[in-house]
Amino acid sequence: MLRHNKSFYLLVVVIIAGLSSCKKEEYSFGDIKTPVNLTLKATIVGVDGANPNGDGSGKVIVEATGDEVVTYKINFGNGTDSAFTTSGTIEHTYKDAGTNNFTITVRAIGTGGVSSTITTNITLFVNFTIPPEMIKAFTDSTSRIWVTDKNAVGHFGVGPNNEFLPIWYAAPPLTREACAYDDEITFTLNPLGTISMSINSNGTSFSTGAATGFYGFSGGDGCYAINTGGTRLLSFMSASSASTAAQSTRIQFVVPGNGIINFGTGGTAYEIISFSNDQIFIRNIGTDTNAWYQKLKPL
Repeated sequence: MLRHNKSFYLLVVVIIAGLSSCKKEEYSFGDIKTPVNLTLKATIVGVDGANPNGDGSGKVIVEATGDEVVTYKINFGNGTDSAFTTSGTIEHTYKDAGTNNFTITVRAIGTGGVSSTITTNITLFVNFTIPPEMIKAFTDSTSRIWVTDKNAVGHFGVGPNNEFLPIWYAAPPLTREACAYDDEITFTLNPLGTISMSINSNGTSFSTGAATGFYGFSGGDGCYAINTGGTRLLSFMSASSASTAAQSTRIQFVVPGNGIINFGTGGTAYEIISFSNDQIFIRNIGTDTNAWYQKLKPL
């Protein structure tokens, strides 16, 4: 009987010891602290007087700081996010060609997963890779002056906005106002492969009647002292129209400001229908929603 009691007591001790060893470990995050005093700076690479939205590289340096921050997560506003990083400084390269606005959002994460956010907005120019043969034609690899190809049929023209030829009207040679023929358009190649444009209007430029209000005037078709805006950096990009490769180069450029080249329609984006060393044929949508056409030739 005593032997059985000893066995029983031993079994109880073993069970108690086993239960003690199964006790759950307890962990602690310590004090949960929300990130505070956040700052955010986005520096666009290559900004200067001639390139207010960057040099076209698309590079932006994001710098975030804060107190009580364990890690950062950055949304660049173009559908991409950074990995989690303990550093608030990161360089990002945007790919969206042209001049676009982006909202950068930084989420600073503290202990226990609590977070705070801060945002900033940027306007960024990303250079489109312009085909070398287009650069050569427009700029002659340095700088080149163009004028209206006044001897060509359709040097000015108009058609419906779902077509890519001036099927309503194509100006016969030498039939438009003198001010439409004396504007000198200079395309200049910049060191980073971008193209700038400047215009000598010789005082006035031609505008359609539908567009005069866009340029700050009133009246019908005619010559107006439209501000040509000095030297302007052109934003090249894939065409936004529904054209096909059989109808167009499928490349367009946007002229900052009022968009005037030599023939004002109120449009600022010009699709390049065709180009050669001897002629540039472009199309834009005017304020009247029609498609307007211009032909240029080297001076």
